[in-house]
Formats: sequence, structure tokens, C-alpha cells
Amino acid sequence: MDFLPDQLLWEILSRIKKTTDRNSVSLACKRLHGLDNEQRQSLRVGCGLDPANEALTSLCSRFANLTRVEITYAGWMSKLGKQLDDQGLLILSNYCPSLVDLTLSYCTFITDVGIRHLSSCSKLSALKLNFNARITGCGILSVVVGCKNLTTLHLIRCLNISSFEWLEYLGKLETLEDLSIKNCRAIGEGDLIKLGSSWKKLKCLQFEVDVNYRYMKVYDRLAVDRWQKQWVPCDNMVELSLVNCIISPGRGLACVLGKCKNLEKIHLDMCVGVRDCDIIGLAQKSKNLRSIFLRVPSDFSLPLLMNNPLRLTDECLKAVAQNCSMLESVRISYSDGEFPSFSSFTLDGILNLIQKCPVRELAFDQVYSFNDVGMEALCLALHLETLELIRCQEISDEGLQLVGQFPRLSILRLIKCLGVSDDGLKPLAGSYKLELLAVEDCPQISERGVLGAAKSVSFRQDLSWMY
Repeated sequence: MDFLPDQLLWEILSRIKKTTDRNSVSLACKRLHGLDNEQRQSLRVGCGLDPANEALTSLCSRFANLTRVEITYAGWMSKLGKQLDDQGLLILSNYCPSLVDLTLSYCTFITDVGIRHLSSCSKLSALKLNFNARITGCGILSVVVGCKNLTTLHLIRCLNISSFEWLEYLGKLETLEDLSIKNCRAIGEGDLIKLGSSWKKLKCLQFEVDVNYRYMKVYDRLAVDRWQKQWVPCDNMVELSLVNCIISPGRGLACVLGKCKNLEKIHLDMCVGVRDCDIIGLAQKSKNLRSIFLRVPSDFSLPLLMNNPLRLTDECLKAVAQNCSMLESVRISYSDGEFPSFSSFTLDGILNLIQKCPVRELAFDQVYSFNDVGMEALCLALHLETLELIRCQEISDEGLQLVGQFPRLSILRLIKCLGVSDDGLKPLAGSYKLELLAVEDCPQISERGVLGAAKSVSFRQDLSWMY
């Protein structure tokens, strides 16, 4: 080993991805140990740190070139020893001058005092916090003020982050490219207007409201005027994901949907108030759209939140089909399968989308309008590679037997489908046309029925969902 060139040893180490394997190799000889210490750039620690601060100091001293650190205490119990505290973040800031990406998950001992230590990490560009209940908006503000290169900020279940000076400061910096806010109870859709001119730099926005703790924020006239009058440029937005949001005309995120001309991925999950015109405007602007996910709320939930309940119809699907010639992934879901007659998308609208776009991935969840006729139409889907059917009860064995005629299908997933049985899979037996067949919780399909239906088969049956 002593005579091998450094370049060859670095190449060997770079190909070893598992942490346990890297640790083992570094013990083989002093030279590999030293090179591994220099090359190791990422570290993931958590419950095994005991005593936490001393152990972290030792690790940071050994790996001097760390750029990415993840600290997670998922599953932590007091018997595992004291968690990393504010002192631990001081250690990180002192020993990791090259720190670029930091993730803190379930670190319940860390407060604003610890977060402030990160303000001295001048190279920090990505901060991700998951369930850090003692951190407030003041702590986040200290980070964004000190870290001028911050491009990624993820806040997940951070329940006490409420003051919004940090949003306004990020708006002035105009560096933010990836913002994710999920289940932070004190942050509403309307507050995002405070990003100001940073909207023009933003590439990815994920915003999820905790529906169990939603409080109806009253939009005052000043807030509404600010959304309507302020030009919200979204030219660089590539990915937009909204979950449990209220989309009101002229307010909040409704002002964003029609301004994303480079959008490639849209995810709208249980967003109340989305109208046909919102999706039509999005489709006309976003010619590069490649993926669309729509989970439509039940009609029975709408009157509680909207005076005039509105539903998406085939008109918006028609606009997507006409304008988005690069669409590859389509996922449509309904929140309540007990009332199939209220499905707003018809088979004609769905097929229009599939036939005009090069769809490679297709998924339906409780879409009762998709039936055996739809399966027959998929025989002409030249690009379809993956099909996922969840609780699609109008599909029978007759429709399932057509799968063998789909030109390029390689992955099929059947989940909680009542109308299909072993008979529907018989044409696939021994053909090995499919790379993967996954069957879950379908009462009429047996483990024996899936054997030989694909090169790789996955089967699970738990029928408790029916009762």
C-alpha cells in the first residue's frame, strides 16, 4: 500500500459509498486512515453520540474537511444519553470551517442560542430543520443575517417559528433558491409575500399546511392589495408543491400559479379553491411542464371553506394536453372514494391528456371514471412505462388482461383494487413482459396468482382497510 500513488488510493476510496465500509477500510493501514480523514466530506450522527459534545468534537477534529453534516435523533429515548445541545453547534461552527449543508432532525435540546452559532459559518448554503420545537423566528433570523450565501432553507414541523423578519430579510438577499415549509403552524400562505423580490430567484417551493391545526387567517385589505399589486416574478420556478393550501382568487399563492413559465413539476394536494382557470393559466405559461400531481378535495369539504365550491373539470386537462407537450408523469387522486359520482374528471378528459402527451408514468387513486374502456385506450399509449392503480374499482379482469398489449409497460402496481382477480393476470403468466408487478391488499388476487407474471414480483395482503 505504501507504494501506490495517492491518485489511485483516492479513486479507491471515492468508490466506497457505505459508511461502515469506509470505516473498515480506514482501519486497514495508517495511510488509508489518513487519506480517509482528508477525503471524508459528509457525516451523519445521532443517538450513538455519547457523550454527545465530546464525541462530536472528536469526529470534527478527525474529519477536518466536512462540508455536509446531518444530526438526527429520530427514535431517541433518555436512556440513550443526553442529546446534542447548543454547545454542539458551537463545536460545529468552530471545527467545520467548510460546512455547506446542515440538517438537524428531532434535536429537541437545541434552542435559538445554538442556532445563532451557525451565523459564523460563512459558507453555509443549506439549512434543514425537522421537528426542532425550541427554535423560533429569532433564531432563523440570526442565521439568514450571518449566512449571506444561504440558498436552501427547509423548515419541517418547527412549531414555534412565527416572526417573519427572517422572510423579509431573505427577500432582500435574493439568494434563496429552495424553500420548503411544512406543517409550521404559525406560517400561512399569505406570509410568503414577504419574500418580495426573492421570488425571482426561487427554483423550488414546497409549502404544506398542517390541516389538523389550521387556523383561518383573515386576509386584511392591505395584505390582499400587496399580493395583487406587487409583481411576483417566478421565471426561475422549476418545482412547485402545495399541500392543504387555500387558493383564493387574487390572494396568496393563487397569484403565483400563472407566472411560472419554466415550471417542470406541479404538485397540488388537497388545495381548496383551485379553479380551472388557475390550471389553464399554468398550462399556457409552463410549456416545459413534465410532471403534474392533482389530489382533489371532496366536494363535501368545500362549503366549509368556500362560499362557492368549485371543482376542476376536463377543461383544465384539455389545456394541459394542448400546451404541455413534454408531460411525462401524471398522477390524479380523489380524497374521498365513497362518493364516486362527484368525480370531476371524465374518462374523455383523462384520455385526451394521455393521448396527446408522451406520458411515461401514470397513476390513479380512487378515479372511478377510469374503467376497462380506459385500459383499452392505453393499448395505444406508446410511451407508457409505469402504471399504478389504487382503489380503482371500475377496472375488472377484462381490463387487466389488456396489460400484455401495452407497448412499453414495464412496471404495474395494483393497490386495493376490488374488481380484479387472478384471472386478470393469467395472460401475463410466463411472459415476463413486466419488469415489476406489485400487488397490495387486493382481496381477489392471491400470492399464487402473481407467480411468473413479471421478472420481479411483490405481494402483500392486508384487508383491514375494508372493514
